[in-house]
Amino acid sequence: MLDSSLFFQVLYIIFAVLTVWAVAMSWYSQARTLTVQPVKSFIHLLVWYLCYLLFPIFFMLLYAWIDGVLSWWGACIGLTITLWLGYARFIEPHTLVVKYTDYDLTEKKNTSPLKIALIADLHIGLFSGSKRQVQTIVQRIQQEKPDIVVVAGDWTYEPTHHLADHLAAFQQLDIPVYSVNGNHDETYPGPPISELLKSGLSSHRIIDIENKMIELNQVRLVGVGDLWAGKADMQFIAQLPQDKPYIIVSHNPDTVDMVPKLAYKPLMLSGHTHGGQVEIPWFTNKMMQNKSRLGHKRGLYEHEYANVYVTVGTGMVGVPFRFRVPPMIDIIDIY
Repeated sequence: MLDSSLFFQVLYIIFAVLTVWAVAMSWYSQARTLTVQPVKSFIHLLVWYLCYLLFPIFFMLLYAWIDGVLSWWGACIGLTITLWLGYARFIEPHTLVVKYTDYDLTEKKNTSPLKIALIADLHIGLFSGSKRQVQTIVQRIQQEKPDIVVVAGDWTYEPTHHLADHLAAFQQLDIPVYSVNGNHDETYPGPPISELLKSGLSSHRIIDIENKMIELNQVRLVGVGDLWAGKADMQFIAQLPQDKPYIIVSHNPDTVDMVPKLAYKPLMLSGHTHGGQVEIPWFTNKMMQNKSRLGHKRGLYEHEYANVYVTVGTGMVGVPFRFRVPPMIDIIDIY
């Protein structure tokens, strides 16, 4: 068997090299981002890169158990935590799934459904929204052949000036892509990037529908600004024609509380919550109180004047982990 002292010396060298690399990459990456909080961005990125230490830590724990240095229960605890973090960091964030939902909005039978591909929270920037990930999302959408694509905000998370390059894959779609902004696109946590995003979206034929109405045969689509940015004006919808139902797109699902009474009960499409992003019993629900005061998390919720469907999104913020909440494309058939 390999000499223990030599084994651990090699591991210590690997730890040191990986740590120096993580610090250097974190500093370099945050310097390229559009942020006014460089220290916070650096810390978030440091967590992202330091996760590569999980690989040597796993082998260190395994060797220590085999060598009798560590008890079996101590090794089991350490290996379980390491594997859990490794899965949440390196596997689940790249496991894109598709969820199918039927929704009766028009109450008219024998009509062709409107097939919507709903995505949100790509968070192009620190942790997610790489060109490869965006390309994968677009390819999966193409396979589903929806009538339209709806992006319910939060395109960004402290991106670089090359934001438009990450959106290029959307040009491959030969169907309309409609979008509204989210809180990360408007205010928090970096400087407003609305002009950069606006330019990037328009150059790739992505249609901003904030405060606009789109005719879609049996229904109408209308976009509403972000709640946390103070742009969630719902009253104008009551002044629009009321001869058919509306699908409202607004990033924050709590905006549903502001929907006025309309002739037909609308469906609102939202994101924002990430479904908790990391699903841990009790803890996640507690943390979700900061995201949604109305208790929205994921899926369909019924309210008095409107129902809201919340997608868990595809990206990450805060911590670079997803657990039991894989990135998702929602395919909603509107009847």
